[in-house]
Amino acid sequence: MSNINTSQNSQEVFWAREYASEYINKNSKFDHERGALVWKKMLSECQSLSNYLELGCNIGRNIEQIKMVEPNLRPSIIEISKPAFEFVTKNYELEYAFNGSILESSLPRNNFDLTFTMGVLIHVHPSLLLEHMQRMFDYSRRYILIGEYFSRVASTIKYQGQDDKLFKCDFGRAFIENHNVKLVDYGFVWGYLHDNAGFDDINWWLFEKDV
Repeated sequence: MSNINTSQNSQEVFWAREYASEYINKNSKFDHERGALVWKKMLSECQSLSNYLELGCNIGRNIEQIKMVEPNLRPSIIEISKPAFEFVTKNYELEYAFNGSILESSLPRNNFDLTFTMGVLIHVHPSLLLEHMQRMFDYSRRYILIGEYFSRVASTIKYQGQDDKLFKCDFGRAFIENHNVKLVDYGFVWGYLHDNAGFDDINWWLFEKDV
């Protein structure tokens, strides 16, 4: 099932149009076996997964690596870049697929055993962060995984020479303090070892809905 929506703010325009093709070319080759080791760790405490939703999948690196760890999981995606969306929908069998911004997406609530972002919330303007997190929470049936750059103090840094395109904060704290969840696991991925798998230095948090 595919949907398309084009309502976008300045950060979304950058990713959907200005930087989309360049990013795809830059990130077209990965060491998926090394990446699968990261995913094996991040998913090790998840139980009874049947499907997942990735919010911001780009060209499907995580889909490929998760498939090596959990080959029977059914992936779904939200992706704002049309070229990336077309690439992923052409190369992977998806349960749901939405081309547009996360906040404009309309997928079934409580439908996915796992929802996650990996290097996506850092590109969301702080004024819209909690809305994006709420969408992750609403779509999830059980688990929410967040993998992003970490900073105790909220800050903005230049990204590819652009202002207001990358924001750092304590994403785990922001999520757990605003949603009815419990912490299941957390960790750090060291880019020194995993850059060639597509991972920078990121902190990750795995939450479970407290219902």
